[in-house]
Amino acid sequence: MSAAVLYRNRRIKNLVAQLLAILATAFGLFWLVWIMWTTLSKGIASLNLALFTEMTPPPGASGGMLNAFFGSAVLSLLGVAFGAPVGVLAGTFLAEYSQKSWIGETVRFVNDILLSAPSIVLGLFVYTMVVAQMGHFSALAGGIALAFIVLPVVVRTTDEMLRLVPTQMREAALSLGVPQWKVTVQVLYRASLPGIVTGILLALARISGETAPLLFTALNNQYWSSNLLAPIANVPVVIFQYAMSPYENWHTLAWAGAFILTMFVLLVSLVARAIVMRNRIVQD
Repeated sequence: MSAAVLYRNRRIKNLVAQLLAILATAFGLFWLVWIMWTTLSKGIASLNLALFTEMTPPPGASGGMLNAFFGSAVLSLLGVAFGAPVGVLAGTFLAEYSQKSWIGETVRFVNDILLSAPSIVLGLFVYTMVVAQMGHFSALAGGIALAFIVLPVVVRTTDEMLRLVPTQMREAALSLGVPQWKVTVQVLYRASLPGIVTGILLALARISGETAPLLFTALNNQYWSSNLLAPIANVPVVIFQYAMSPYENWHTLAWAGAFILTMFVLLVSLVARAIVMRNRIVQD
């Protein structure tokens, strides 16, 4: 077979592969755009001042989602506060103190399993370990469940970001007699801070829309509550309950909540992306 024929066959195969890739991308983007358009069109039409000033209403009444917004903020902050510090420390251990050891590989393997574990399984675990022991649902249990989702994301991000720091920076600091812990805190964390913050923001964006773990832990609350040891309202569960109801005004609130949640996730993702791009510009 001549070289020209081989070249032509490769070109044909390459064009077919590119066409299939483009079709697959277009298929996925079509459904994504459809979902986004439906959420935005119905959500924007449902926005009003009462949404941010009134509590979730009983069946057949009008109201807002003020308590749900507050509850989601509390749960997300608890999840990040519990999960992020542990994740950063665990990622630091993997990157700096367990390289090429079976302990590090085992921890990474377990972290990968936790990263891909269904959130409902994590919620059921926290229900068994916390809710069942306390005897009632609570915001604290919800925060712990969300922390289990934050943890593997931050561990992976911290591990990868610290391993990207040039070895010369470590060696230069150690050669000056700087202790290892100071090298980590004052040199490595500063160099990898944008990446670590980005990982935490992405974890925040992920937990902000989680519903299944909260059904087993925080449940819901129709009224305003700041008690961490009691059930607390939250946007994902309110959307779930209102969307399944037969009441039209609840459907309207569900679409409005979905719109606000989508915009929040989009905003956090854009901030994380901006941090990454700014860090690249500084490095260049």
